[in-house]
Amino acid sequence: MHDYLEFEKPIREIEEKIEKLATTPGGKSQDEIRKLRIKLAQVEHGLYSKLTPWQRTQLARHPQRPSTLDYIGFLFRDFLELHGDRAFGDDRAIVGGFATYNDRSIMVIGHQKGKTLKERMQRNFGMPNPEGYRKALRLMKMAEKFGRPIVTFIDTPGAYPGIGAEERGQAEAIARNLFVMSRLAVPIISIVIGEGGSGGALALGVSDRILMLEHGVYSVISPEGCAAILWDDPAKVPDAASALKMTAKDLVDLRIVDEVIPEPLGGAHRDLNAITERIAKSLSNQLAQLNDLSLPQLLAERDRKYRSIGTVNGLVAAAR
Repeated sequence: MHDYLEFEKPIREIEEKIEKLATTPGGKSQDEIRKLRIKLAQVEHGLYSKLTPWQRTQLARHPQRPSTLDYIGFLFRDFLELHGDRAFGDDRAIVGGFATYNDRSIMVIGHQKGKTLKERMQRNFGMPNPEGYRKALRLMKMAEKFGRPIVTFIDTPGAYPGIGAEERGQAEAIARNLFVMSRLAVPIISIVIGEGGSGGALALGVSDRILMLEHGVYSVISPEGCAAILWDDPAKVPDAASALKMTAKDLVDLRIVDEVIPEPLGGAHRDLNAITERIAKSLSNQLAQLNDLSLPQLLAERDRKYRSIGTVNGLVAAAR
């Protein structure tokens, strides 16, 4: 069963009619089903080819959207999850560990939101505390020690903003990850699989290559937060989503994202096999390119990538 978003109501109505007719015997019902399937294909193509940024945000947050653990299960072998930051505790909003990809050992780390309400509460809805980022940092340093490439999956509304998180150094933990990732001596690839929110996403996103699923979003703030700050009006959320330039196409144009991975019609949750095959192809290509670089080349290109963000007419917009 699919969970339908509000803008998917026309699709839901047609699919419900098809399902009802499928239980009705007779040749006439089969003819009607064929006509409805043609209509369904036309409606889906028209709807998903013209999605607004706010609609893409809703798809990125879809409750059935594949998670980090879904992709780990399909893409990698021999995943060995590692726990804890060796300082405070184990944050279940971040998962990570060694795995095998194409017969090569890698480190894989990602946000985990959860699927059911119970699991989402256990995972803190994918909003890490400082110990989550410190766990991720510990694993990245371990990957560097053993010369293993790092793959991160980004899918979070943002870092947890609670009092306890602030008391334990949320801002410092995120900043430390940015600092260390910028100089890690192994290839790093990040994949935005859903929602990439603020520093909570960026703490896993200082990478040599940033890949993004077609309906993912990546932004400094959520549309809701932006609308509240700028207009103090919830009705302005769709306008905020457009203004933030947070979609995959926008971010490729801004040279922040390196590659967009097409999703199956209707979103990644409609065909997990198809989307994992596409991610696997892109991941293999990007890893092969990065493996051909020497360490000085790798670090120089990473530095150049982030210094080139925010240029206007070839000039750096922000002072260095």
